[in-house]
Amino acid sequence: MLALFAKCSLGALAVLLIALLSQSRAFYIAGLVPLFPTFALIAHYIVGSERDAQALRSTALFGLWSLLPYALYLLAVYWLSTRTALLPTLLLATLAWLLAAALLLWGWARLTG
Repeated sequence: MLALFAKCSLGALAVLLIALLSQSRAFYIAGLVPLFPTFALIAHYIVGSERDAQALRSTALFGLWSLLPYALYLLAVYWLSTRTALLPTLLLATLAWLLAAALLLWGWARLTG
């Protein structure tokens, strides 16, 4: 139960930090906070403690490939932000991420399965 509380606290801290930074003169730093590897650290610890080093390497490599859907999301937000309102921008960018992530999962399963 304590571990779950600690994980929730990290998430809440990240949201608070994003909110504070978004109101500062350095508002753009709010875009860096979600990239802190909080969940990657948790995932890598669990995989590394329950599996072998090769599984950890594979998880890290997949994590590198997972940057592509995120990059597509950011490109969509950048491009759509001057063309549509906020909500459609974020919805379409999320859809782009979902499609790219599905394609990544499909390709990864075919290559490694």
